[in-house]
Amino acid sequence: MKTFREFGAFGALIDEYEKSIIELQEVIKNISSEELTTIVDTETKDPDCRSIQTILTHVVRASYGYVVIIRKSIGEEVEYKDGILLQSSIAYQQALNEMLQYNIQLLEDHPNLQLEAFDYDKKFKVRWGQLYDVEQLLEHAIVHILRHRRQIEKFLIQLRK
Repeated sequence: MKTFREFGAFGALIDEYEKSIIELQEVIKNISSEELTTIVDTETKDPDCRSIQTILTHVVRASYGYVVIIRKSIGEEVEYKDGILLQSSIAYQQALNEMLQYNIQLLEDHPNLQLEAFDYDKKFKVRWGQLYDVEQLLEHAIVHILRHRRQIEKFLIQLRK
């Protein structure tokens, strides 16, 4: 694990983001292709939460999306990435590494990015309707991975009964 603590609060957020990704990669490293693609939750209306594969696709796509939201909030013209269903845990581990690099690039491109915005007019509205500043969105991104890691752990328990 590389640390970016010399970048202050932003670096600490990236460190914790990386830690959450490493923890997720540890959970998925030994899952089979069958476990990856098996529909575990047949009742959910959320297509992103039916199998480990759909969860991981959602996590990767959303993680890119948080950076896109931040970049758009500072005036950059960037496009959202589509989710791609991958066929192995190794492919998802690599996708998570690439996504982390995309997040680190934000830090490298904007080391002095203003994290907190106390004025509501300086916060940005995300696609799901909430208002965030950069710090809040990055904190959300970390917890998003943790929540889905937990969901995958529960799926694995069900699959391995």
